[in-house]
Amino acid sequence: MMELSYTAARRVAPAVHDHFAHHLRQAAQRADTDLATLPSVDDIAGALDVAFWASLRKEEGYVPRLSLAFVTPAQSRRAVMFEEPVAFDPAALTRIAPAVERPGIHLGISPGQPLQVWGAARTLPHHCCVIEVAEPGVIVVKHHRGDAVEKFVNVAVLQADQIKVIDEHASSLPDCPELLASLLGFDSPASWGGSLNVLVQLAVSMRAHRRGGLMVLVPTHSEAWRQSIVQPMSYAVAPAFAELAALSRQKHASADAAVQDSAVRSWHEELARAVDAIAGLTAIDGATVLSADYELLAFGAKIARRRGADPVEQLTLTEPVIGAPPTIVIPADLGGTRHLAAAQFIHDQRDALALVASQDGRFTVFAWSPCEGMVHAHRVETLLL
Repeated sequence: MMELSYTAARRVAPAVHDHFAHHLRQAAQRADTDLATLPSVDDIAGALDVAFWASLRKEEGYVPRLSLAFVTPAQSRRAVMFEEPVAFDPAALTRIAPAVERPGIHLGISPGQPLQVWGAARTLPHHCCVIEVAEPGVIVVKHHRGDAVEKFVNVAVLQADQIKVIDEHASSLPDCPELLASLLGFDSPASWGGSLNVLVQLAVSMRAHRRGGLMVLVPTHSEAWRQSIVQPMSYAVAPAFAELAALSRQKHASADAAVQDSAVRSWHEELARAVDAIAGLTAIDGATVLSADYELLAFGAKIARRRGADPVEQLTLTEPVIGAPPTIVIPADLGGTRHLAAAQFIHDQRDALALVASQDGRFTVFAWSPCEGMVHAHRVETLLL
């Protein structure tokens, strides 16, 4: 057993190993190809230990942003290989971090002791284990599902001595919102490498601007939501802005694989720009209103209790983390006016969905739960890191 100074690394490594062993075994049974090599418990623990201590260092005043992938040179196309491997220690990783901090670039480490960095990987095999330095003292273990442009699935989040292992079965619970199911995504092989969930991208972008924000998604071709909005609205959009809606429906079909790949990547870039433009509106005080088809209807809208409706008094709060039981709370326990407004809106408009980003990085999805007969708040920031 390795001697590690970051004890959380040793505690979480067996659960991470079991997760990837399970999914690689299932993939082999399906006869899937291009599969990652399973790292050992010691490999995972050692990588987490070094990543944690690297996250606490600085290089020329900058905090390192690192992504480490358990991949061999033969498993990564267009990789940049070093003539001599880089030592796998916090100081060496901190020095090389600025060269690989852009999205889609990972320091490649081959499973097997001793760990060394052989180069920079730009493509990864399916079910590859990725360890990312998100913030100082915050390490995220991620699961690569196969699509280079789709968000990886989070497996575990380590913040100092706090460990959160994602409950991958949370998506099978009753009344699970589409956003949560997509962020978990472990048990949906049909979605891997296929569709990009627009809600996930909106949530990530909302959280990224760090100003806090509120977005509500309302049924298409329904005006009932207006009963929960103060009239007149300062920033109503007419006609509805439909760029994001159109991009989300766009299909790409071509017999030429290279042409199709180029078209898909161009589409992803356009979609990302449209997502950022709309998510940026949530920085304005009030709610950004989208239809279920992602048409922009308004922003900066003030939410008010629907006439004749009761105030929301309590709701269910859950987090898709193993060992985190559901609790009954009052809206004030979740945060400020955005959380209260979102809870009231869903209480009154039960076929809608509300997304709330806090300035401190917390992210909550509000949905009505018919099973519980109340608003259900899903804390999902551990899935968005």
